[in-house]
Amino acid sequence: MTTDNQLLENDQLSKTESKLIYGLNDKPPLHEGIFVAVQHVMAIFVPIVTPPLIICNALGVDGKNTSIILGMSLAISGVATFIQAHRLGPIGTGLLSIQGTSFSFVGPIIAVGLGAKANGQPIESTLGLIFGLCFFGALLQMILSQFLSFAQKIITPLVTGIVVLSIGTTLIKVGITDMAGGFATMGTDSFGSVQNWSVSLIVLLLITFLSVSANRYVRMGSIVIGLIVGYLIALPLGMVNFSALNGLPPINLPIPFRFGLGFDPIAFIPFAIIYVATIVECMGDITATCMVTQEPIKGGLYFKRLKGGILGDGLNSLLASVFSTFPNTTMSQNNGLIQITGVGSRYIAYYLAVILIFLGLFPIVGGILNTIPSPVLGGATIIMFGSVAVAGLNILRTVEMDVRSSMIVAVSLAFALGVTFAPESLDKMPKLIKDVFSSGISAGAVTALLLNIILPGKRGGSDHQHE
Repeated sequence: MTTDNQLLENDQLSKTESKLIYGLNDKPPLHEGIFVAVQHVMAIFVPIVTPPLIICNALGVDGKNTSIILGMSLAISGVATFIQAHRLGPIGTGLLSIQGTSFSFVGPIIAVGLGAKANGQPIESTLGLIFGLCFFGALLQMILSQFLSFAQKIITPLVTGIVVLSIGTTLIKVGITDMAGGFATMGTDSFGSVQNWSVSLIVLLLITFLSVSANRYVRMGSIVIGLIVGYLIALPLGMVNFSALNGLPPINLPIPFRFGLGFDPIAFIPFAIIYVATIVECMGDITATCMVTQEPIKGGLYFKRLKGGILGDGLNSLLASVFSTFPNTTMSQNNGLIQITGVGSRYIAYYLAVILIFLGLFPIVGGILNTIPSPVLGGATIIMFGSVAVAGLNILRTVEMDVRSSMIVAVSLAFALGVTFAPESLDKMPKLIKDVFSSGISAGAVTALLLNIILPGKRGGSDHQHE
């Protein structure tokens, strides 16, 4: 029988081997905890606000509502991080699982939003439809979290890799559009101008060079530095529009169902697919966090963390929909920061949550972010989207690429990219097929899921799930 002293010695040995300064349940001094929390904020601030910025720019959301959505993105990310780390009953991982806005839903949200606007819906009801689809998708994720063993058999690494690769490759179209001037300038002389491309390429190249710097702090801050430099260049060129700062309230009060909740069963299909796919992505992030904090990646406690984390992801996305922002997910980049700082304490999440909530309650924060010109944003986001595609390739590298797996990747990716770059090819198809496949992400995901189920042979990557 293991004594308490033996457990303590094993715990200390584990920390020494992993170079952890503070383990999962250690409580750092206040000043050290806040210092580490601020570094985590710097790592996730841009990824949290970028998806809502892209969506609001693409849909032409006015400055006031954009500021509200951005603020709620930060505040809900703080609340969601607390829920995951603190663990409320069966909900949450109990790890330093940091939450932020998911990039995975950008494509379908823009597609649904543009479709609703084309049908004459005002922006408020369009946002209500989007948040309603996100709300019911989050319920689906919460339900599926209780059937994790079954889900693992269908959503294999092969399918997940294809979905993540499709997300990255199809969103590149959004990034390129922003680099050229953004959706709002399409059809004008400004779109694709030399000025837009010049500013955007400066941001892109700066971030690229900084991200390979030998200085870890420069690497971590590469995107923030790139955006600041791009903003300062765009300012004297008259590219920054400060009208988004007009009429902002002093406090961003969380109001449930601000835009209502809409629903469309056909439009819901791509949302449901991505919620299902994010389950496996979440499992990977939780596993990585367990590894860097020297927690088990096998057995009952690990499986409990997986179920609680996915349930927490669903609940947090549900809260995001209620308070008018987009789905949340576990942020993978913070695992690297845990390794760099040597601090895996879940108490860091408490400090981080307070900081994010504080930032989210002041609309001026979102207002300033909304003044970032599309070319500046595009120079950064196109790298992020490319990185998502690379993450998908890395998942596929874990799969044995036999003829069956290769064909599933080939066909799925062909459909994903095909409908993204030639959406008019579906114009004469029945409405159901057109709506399901109008998003490249859903086209690739549906194709991958169906082929992985119906093609004979071992389901790709099913034996590579986390043990």
